[in-house]
Amino acid sequence: MPKIAILSDIHANGEALDTVLDKCRSLGIEDYISLGDIVGYNADPIYCLRQTQQLKFLAMVRGNHDEYAAQGDTATSGFNQSAKMAIDWTRAQLTAEDREYLASTPYRMQLHNITLVHATLDTPENWGYIFDIHHASDNFHYQFNQLCFCGHSHVPVAFMRVPLSENPIEIINEWYAHDDDINAPSEVTVEYKSGHKYLFNIGSVGQPRNGDPRASFAVIDPEKCLVTRYMLPYDVKTMQERNLAAGLPPRLADRLAMGNYHEVAARRPVVQPVPSPPRDLHLIWQQVVVAACRNADVVAAARPPEHRRLGLAE
Repeated sequence: MPKIAILSDIHANGEALDTVLDKCRSLGIEDYISLGDIVGYNADPIYCLRQTQQLKFLAMVRGNHDEYAAQGDTATSGFNQSAKMAIDWTRAQLTAEDREYLASTPYRMQLHNITLVHATLDTPENWGYIFDIHHASDNFHYQFNQLCFCGHSHVPVAFMRVPLSENPIEIINEWYAHDDDINAPSEVTVEYKSGHKYLFNIGSVGQPRNGDPRASFAVIDPEKCLVTRYMLPYDVKTMQERNLAAGLPPRLADRLAMGNYHEVAARRPVVQPVPSPPRDLHLIWQQVVVAACRNADVVAAARPPEHRRLGLAE
């Protein structure tokens, strides 16, 4: 099987998408997967839709912004003002056919030995987040293939489930490469091993939130059992100018240059093994990601799963 590029959270950022596709072409990649959220936040929804439609994805799952843009005004009732403005603006740009296309995709899919989801496998339509080992543990209970790829948080993090281990779930530390390190790489590669399960959040093409403004995406090489995450600089300034010219909130333009740096420190994954989580995860849900709740974009992440409400997350 040839290499496959996996894209997530493009979010109508044409500059970032063009950079990523140029890289894919240089790698000789012809096959693509989408983890959703092609639209939202930025000023190029039509361009990004047309470009990605030409890729003829092997598989494509629905993101929350894809769903919101395809629905009526009630979908954004819990949003912060910037996010609501961006969704309303995006919806107005789309044709009826575009909205139907976005609404037609499933919440999760399987392709060979790979599971694909935008958010989480347990309740993908509730748009929960995976930030740490406790979130990953929930996901692994519903993961029946060796590999799972997700997006949604815009924060790249990866986990490995190791059978018969004192710490059955481990964070793959090297996956969270970051450009505030003077020696930060432009790519990181993980070899996946037989008998282990893996969960990869590949980050975001169009609106990173890990303090690294570079466009992030992944490539899987099934023949060599390798997954590589690429981090590519792109023309942020031009994209910011297009956002402002379109009348989108300045905050959304500012985010692109910072990679959401000021909002993300509390969400960085803990880069060390953590003991297996206790059975009662409801107490954990009330404790994790508390600092991240200062950012309205992730307020739903700190709620117990049954209390998450559609629309609060983004």
